[in-house]
Amino acid sequence: MLNENIKAIRKQRGLSQEELAIRLHVVRQTVSKWEKGVSQTKGY
Repeated sequence: MLNENIKAIRKQRGLSQEELAIRLHVVRQTVSKWEKGVSQTKGY
């Protein structure tokens, strides 16, 4: 699902959660929640 895709793509690109968070202008905890499936992204 979405959480698995986020984690897989992040790892393929060699990014840490912190690095991805910086690029997306969110905090690292947000990326962690996305990857755990705790929080979903909003479809804007």
